[in-house]
Amino acid sequence: MFTDWRSVIQRLTLGLAALTFVGWLLGELLLVLLAGTAIYMLYNLRQLSKLYFWLRKFNRSNPEPPPESRGIWGFIFDDIYLLQRREREVMQAMQGIIDKAQESTAALDMAVVMINSNSGLEWWNPAATRLLGLKTPQDRKQAVTNLIRDPVFVDYFGRANFGSPLKLASHVDPARMLEYQITSFGAGERLMLVRDITQLYKLEMMRKDFVANVSHELRTPITVITGYLETMLDDRANLPARWLRPIEQMAQQSQRMENIIRDLLTLSRLETRALSKEQTEDVQLSSLLRDVQHDAEHVFSSKQHQFIVDCPETLHVRGSYSEIYSALSNLVLNAAKYTPEKGQITLLASYSADGLRLSVKDNGLGIDPQHLPRLTERFYRVDESRSTDTGGTGLGLAIVKHVLARHGGKLEIRSELGKGSEFICLLPRDRVVDKS
Repeated sequence: MFTDWRSVIQRLTLGLAALTFVGWLLGELLLVLLAGTAIYMLYNLRQLSKLYFWLRKFNRSNPEPPPESRGIWGFIFDDIYLLQRREREVMQAMQGIIDKAQESTAALDMAVVMINSNSGLEWWNPAATRLLGLKTPQDRKQAVTNLIRDPVFVDYFGRANFGSPLKLASHVDPARMLEYQITSFGAGERLMLVRDITQLYKLEMMRKDFVANVSHELRTPITVITGYLETMLDDRANLPARWLRPIEQMAQQSQRMENIIRDLLTLSRLETRALSKEQTEDVQLSSLLRDVQHDAEHVFSSKQHQFIVDCPETLHVRGSYSEIYSALSNLVLNAAKYTPEKGQITLLASYSADGLRLSVKDNGLGIDPQHLPRLTERFYRVDESRSTDTGGTGLGLAIVKHVLARHGGKLEIRSELGKGSEFICLLPRDRVVDKS
């Protein structure tokens, strides 16, 4: 490029020298220079007009090459042509990527929907047409909440808290269950993925029904067995010595089985029934925590734990007293169970703009961090021998998780080996009333 510009300057210099020489010969130096300058300006105006009319009729979808010229204008038009060719190559590469992305998403059974910053639909794949009933082109730019009008989805989309997917019956086919997962990107845009989970949902419902039915069926025979064993132990003075120990063990294990069945029925009820208005009441939190404390002190009186309750008297929770009590009782009894004698268990409640935070903290043995993600799974055991010794059902934390979920909350667990554990119940702000 530098060489090209140098040659242009050289030509201009030679032209100016030639005009000066001709003007000197003719004795009209100024007139000749003015005439030469005018001719040069007319030449440049003609080249500018070429560029102008080329730009006027420029079509990006079918671009024509720039006009031909010489000298500096030739260099300019050549550079424009190179830029044009590079842009065309980039556009072709980008179009190839877009075509591949569209082909790959078209092959997916999952619906992929792009939503702009105004909540309008920008683009979707064929699966979205099948699962969500979106139509091209009439639904383009339409607000997604105008097309999916279920109040649950509208609330989920409006809250913009997409940490967990939303499971909802399809508005196109109510017999089909869909899972919505939304991710934010760019300047307020969102990508929505929707998949059909009907089969998984049916399997999950079959599992829940199976557990509930089996638990109900087992409850009666276990109750009968437990009753007869207790009757026999009430008359232990007349039992043969060699039968006393086996009958005691049978009674202990039948009682454990009865506890497991009770907890399974509780879980089944929590999973299959929504929290009704009749179950919702105004619960004074400090009173509930003191009830939990007194029960734990009574059950574990021999361990001489120190229980500390710190909760403002003005805090009230809207929900089911029995369910909240069950969740907190499970946490406190677990803390007392796995904390050595004369330990300290703290029940702390605090309220902020984010909602209610209920903490159950102990200074016991702690839990290895590798177990924390799975603690709320049913029957998950950190230590099989320890759980057998304490007689737990392995369902307590699962019950806690489901109770909190029914109240719009969640459970967080923090623990270190040798430094105790902290179980934190987080409830949303709309569940809490501060009557101060």
